Amino acid sequence: MNDQVITQDQDLDSIIEKRIKEVLEKQKQIKRKRLAIVASKGTLDMAYPPLILASTAAALGWDVGVFCTFYGIDILNKKKINNFQVPAVGNPSMPVPVPTLIGVLPGMTRIATWMMKRWMKRANIPDPNDLIKNALDNGVKFYACTTTIGVMGVKKENIIEGATFAGAAGFLDFASEAEVTLFI
Repeated sequence: MNDQVITQDQDLDSIIEKRIKEVLEKQKQIKRKRLAIVASKGTLDMAYPPLILASTAAALGWDVGVFCTFYGIDILNKKKINNFQVPAVGNPSMPVPVPTLIGVLPGMTRIATWMMKRWMKRANIPDPNDLIKNALDNGVKFYACTTTIGVMGVKKENIIEGATFAGAAGFLDFASEAEVTLFI
């Protein structure tokens, strides 16, 4: 009788081991959702959307790539990310409407920037540096557009660690398999 129990335990162990292997193999075959974002703006109010979306999608287990091009390269520029501003002129969607005439007055950009930083802090939204760090820690791929770097004279050493240097073709290879693509 004891031999029969051992045999049943061994059978149970082999069944469990086989089932675990099947489940792990099935998980390998499940394709992760993919998000491709093109970030083309380098202001504080335009840095938040791609960074928040990328961080959120990565937290949900998505494969995420952010292609930073034109002024969006500033999101990856160590020398510029801490100095982002919010333009007071031509920004009609600000929560506090600013007539264009007032927006051109000296100091209005600084005031608009201060207001946005205060709103984000009150809402417990991390600053762009922290969002990038979180995104990188969660596997987000940041692509620094090599054409933009050349055109705008950005030095590669000023780009954050962890970013990949790629041209349009390199990013399009990633984006070609995305279920969701966004241009910001």
